[in-house]
Amino acid sequence: QVQLGESGGGLVQAGGSLRLSCAASGLTFSTYAMAWFRQAPGKEREFVAAVTWSGGNKVYADFVKGRFTISRDNAKNMVYLQMSSLKPEATAVYYCAAKDGYLSRYPDNVDYWGQGIQVTVSS
Repeated sequence: QVQLGESGGGLVQAGGSLRLSCAASGLTFSTYAMAWFRQAPGKEREFVAAVTWSGGNKVYADFVKGRFTISRDNAKNMVYLQMSSLKPEATAVYYCAAKDGYLSRYPDNVDYWGQGIQVTVSS
């Protein structure tokens, strides 16, 4: 049974930083591309960042603009999202996602989802 468990969310002031973590189990982690998506109230789930199975290639949504960094540790089955210079519009539930093989920005292509974690940025 595949499980993805997010942690590290919470409330932060605008301009602050948060580091999200995702612990994966039940899958051959090193063969999966990993990604982060987010969903704000009343909006569709959107792509934030993704990293290839090796960690060698990373892609980001345009709105990240160098403020977020995705990384992974295959030895620990962990993926991270370091977020800095946070803005109130970043308030959303953030989801960890796993995709067998190649990277994808599209939620429909995700194989497994975490349960999500709330990030709230106050102004």
